[in-house]
Amino acid sequence: MRGPTIRALIAILVAMAAGHVLGGQEILDRIVARVENEIILLSDIQALSRYQRLVDGKSETQEQILDRLIDQWIVRTEADVAHFSHPSDADFDRGLSRLRNSFASAEEYEARKKQSGLDDSEIRRIVGTQLYLSNYLDSRFRPSVQIDPKAIEDFYQAAVLPVAKARGQEPPSLEAARDSIQEALIQQRINEQADRWLKESRLRLHVEKLHDEEAK
Repeated sequence: MRGPTIRALIAILVAMAAGHVLGGQEILDRIVARVENEIILLSDIQALSRYQRLVDGKSETQEQILDRLIDQWIVRTEADVAHFSHPSDADFDRGLSRLRNSFASAEEYEARKKQSGLDDSEIRRIVGTQLYLSNYLDSRFRPSVQIDPKAIEDFYQAAVLPVAKARGQEPPSLEAARDSIQEALIQQRINEQADRWLKESRLRLHVEKLHDEEAK
């Protein structure tokens, strides 16, 4: 069974893409926000938008993406201060494989990649940063997460069995599904803790958004 994932943090963990030239076309860049002494550029928003279109077939508004980039800044800054290890080449390759395998076919992946305007090197950078941020959040919050066995059983009864029934499929046994359910619940708790931490961290930051019509 494919374990459910909570996507609130996924978008936060999507990486800022480097470079100001995408799809062979130069972007007229400008500053859209300042976070402490660093800046976020319009090209950062556009790169993340392109990646969202690759993964989900659509993207959020520029204002929503800007908020995600600010959250990325918080995670990345703390991870850097902690000298957290960057992903290995093997980690990169596994991350790229998971991305490709999330599509129904290699042809669908290539078509969506072409539509997004991202090339392989840009996708690799984004996936690498995504791994760096998600791995840090996992290491920071997973040790404090405890999952009660009853929560696993409740999830099985409330989610796994009804879904299997609706699809006309034979459901997996509780024991067969236990590890996947536990991991999904752990990820949910990690996301909840990370959300609270990000909200609290934002209150301590100096953030200046330079609004105009393009960034709304």
